Amino acid sequence: MFRTALRNVFAHKARLAMTAFAVMLGVTFITGSLVYGDSANRATTARVTDGFRGIDVSVSARATGAAGGPPAVVDAATVAALAKIEGVATASGRVNGFAAVADRGGRLIGSGSQHKAGNHTPGPDGKDPAYHFVQGSGPTRDDAIALDEKTAAKGGYRVGDRVRVGTNEGAAGYTLSGIFRADGPETATGDSLTLFTDATAQRLLLQSGRFESVVLTAAPGTSPQQLLGRVEAKLPQGLGAITGAQLARIKTNTATGDSSTMSQILLGFAAVALFVSTFLISNTFTMLVARRTRELALLRAVGASRRQVRRILLTETLLVGAIASAAGIALGTGVASVLQNAFATDSEPAAPLVLTPTTVIVALLVGTALPMVSAWLPIRRAMAIPPVAALAAAEPAAPARTASLRTGLSAALALTGAIAVVYGALSTAEDNRLVIGCGAALTLAGAIGFVPLLSRPFVALLRPLLTRISPVYGDLAARNTVRDPRRTGATAAALAIALTLASGLSVMGASATQYLDGATTRDFAADYLLKPAEGAAGLTPATAAPLAKVPGLAFSPLNLSTQYRLAGAQSVLTGVDPTTIGRLLHYDVIEGSLDVLGKGQVAVADFKAKKEGWHVGQVLPLERTETRQGVDTAQGAGTRRGSVTIGAIYRADEQSKLMPSITAPDSLVARYDTAPTTDAVLIATSGGADRAALGKVTRALGDNPALAVLDEADLQARESGDIGKQVNVFYALLSMALAIAALGIANTLAMSVLERRREIGTLRALGVDRRGVVRMIRLEALVLGALGATIGTVLGVFLGWALSNTLQENVVGYALVIPWGRLALGVLIAMTGALLASLWPARRASRVDIPAAMTEQ
Repeated sequence: MFRTALRNVFAHKARLAMTAFAVMLGVTFITGSLVYGDSANRATTARVTDGFRGIDVSVSARATGAAGGPPAVVDAATVAALAKIEGVATASGRVNGFAAVADRGGRLIGSGSQHKAGNHTPGPDGKDPAYHFVQGSGPTRDDAIALDEKTAAKGGYRVGDRVRVGTNEGAAGYTLSGIFRADGPETATGDSLTLFTDATAQRLLLQSGRFESVVLTAAPGTSPQQLLGRVEAKLPQGLGAITGAQLARIKTNTATGDSSTMSQILLGFAAVALFVSTFLISNTFTMLVARRTRELALLRAVGASRRQVRRILLTETLLVGAIASAAGIALGTGVASVLQNAFATDSEPAAPLVLTPTTVIVALLVGTALPMVSAWLPIRRAMAIPPVAALAAAEPAAPARTASLRTGLSAALALTGAIAVVYGALSTAEDNRLVIGCGAALTLAGAIGFVPLLSRPFVALLRPLLTRISPVYGDLAARNTVRDPRRTGATAAALAIALTLASGLSVMGASATQYLDGATTRDFAADYLLKPAEGAAGLTPATAAPLAKVPGLAFSPLNLSTQYRLAGAQSVLTGVDPTTIGRLLHYDVIEGSLDVLGKGQVAVADFKAKKEGWHVGQVLPLERTETRQGVDTAQGAGTRRGSVTIGAIYRADEQSKLMPSITAPDSLVARYDTAPTTDAVLIATSGGADRAALGKVTRALGDNPALAVLDEADLQARESGDIGKQVNVFYALLSMALAIAALGIANTLAMSVLERRREIGTLRALGVDRRGVVRMIRLEALVLGALGATIGTVLGVFLGWALSNTLQENVVGYALVIPWGRLALGVLIAMTGALLASLWPARRASRVDIPAAMTEQ
């Protein structure tokens, strides 16, 4: 049986090539996803572990103050005491924090939260074991710094250059004393690092004379566990100790989270690609088995049992799957390398590839099981045909009938799923998205089985257009497409699944982008918004003070003050400058006037007023409990009481990034809160946003790279730019499913040409030239593409509407957006793919040998 199966595989290798290619693509995707995840995780683990290799025990402070207060710190006396513990070789106090480095043009080097700072702590030999200097040395003066290699290279700095560095305390220029290669944990994931002297680091990043943690190394003959026990026995209250190995494990779990998430996303798209492959494989074996009906019947007639014939066919699928899987594993390893380079960043560079036995086993199992499962139904159907009937004539494929059990079940599934989706979209229950997900699965399952029945009316709708394009060949293409509705439906269903996901993604992406753009800039009337760079601490009211010296500027900090109870309701007040805020934010006042801010009254957003039952003119009792940082809660809590009057109510989106829920004059906030948090500063210039105005603002703020001055376009890019990037990545991943669907069209047309050789030969004999045959096959491909694209686009928009509707109930301002251009592009890509898929089958059909085809049975 095995030899027979092997001979059949090589005898029908051309017909099985498409199946093997589809399986190979799916296995490639799975292998690439697993190898990428394993490689990224192992590389991250190695980097983090190497970073903590020089740490035997780490001592750090535990929070001892009141909630919200800073943690306890380690003083110099404690560091000295730890150094005297038996078994301690060295004890180095560490300070960590934020520092942004500007390049020679004043622009921030790097992005995200990759701007770290620390202190250089030299030992008796003048060197800090955590850092290996490749140029110069560590800072010894308070006006000097050292930079890691990558940051220095990006900024184009050399030892002796002046470098501008911004921290949460402001910006200043420093002399670059050295460039180092970090082996410590601060740059274990590739983050930038600026080193100050102990005194400067403590002053800028923490407190003078204080450290955040202490790194201990063990003396020869002392293990980390032994040292940990001795240290814990002598630790002051509020301090805790942990070994470097334990700390490395904690950091590793955190650091590998992103790569694991990306790997799971890739596996999800791989599953979609494999699911689409099942239609191609099932179609291929349906046509192959039908083509080989006489051959299989002859085997049965000479004594082979059904089980033996079934075993031959399943062995063929196993061999095809094994060969394709081996190729997919090799190709998937290369894809993993491409993915690593595509997602590589400074914080997560490309790493050596890791191909584990688990990945190989999973890929082989999936690659061999998928074709066997997909081919089971066609093989079972063929085995039901009696040998005598099969020898008499090939059994034609049964057309899809309205009254068939399969059609009825598909219609029931599709209807049930659609009802569930609509119910989930209109429901306000917490699990409505789960209902939509289940409904979507049922709808897709029903639509897949229902497509064969839809093919006839759909082609009937297209027939006038086809005959208008080409009266003869258009009519032939329409007839050929509906000759076997089940085959047509299975081919179009694969394309429909890919287009459903792409269309739904387009709708959700466009809706989310519009909402984020609106939520960010709808209320923005200023020219610029001042925000801290990502990773920096919040602003303070004093940050904006230098702007008062710039002529023609109007500005207002947004000072957030929490822990209020107004008439018993938890509230947050935002302090603003009453004289300028009306110029900086778009207030849609529906009752009262903003002028009341100058009289010490407050303005309230409509959603807040409605929720609490407040109205204009109402006097609200105010109570604010403030906890002083670093003091025991029972002793440090102070309650201030008073009252505020509501002078205006304005319309606002609860999810707005800028518009406050309660707007108060900054003088009122200062009366109850001595240290509010400045969320941002709104800035308007006399001449509008331009390069000159931006330069004035930047210079007034001290050219601080830790501060970001954003215009409206910058705000939109900051809030919604990632959405577009993620959607584009998902489109790229879905292209794999589209490619497999296109292969399905090519396979269907190729097998159809084999089955219709006599018919095509007859057409050629009657005068149809090669160009006519090519045109007929291409029109068939376009019909298949149009059927799949139409069903997929409609389903995708339907599911996108359902999910958007659930968000509309909870997110004010979120609205459904139908991206007609993107949807049309998706349909165009599908049609183009179908047309390209027809090139080989059409060429093959045009070269049919007329005499040989006419004599075929």
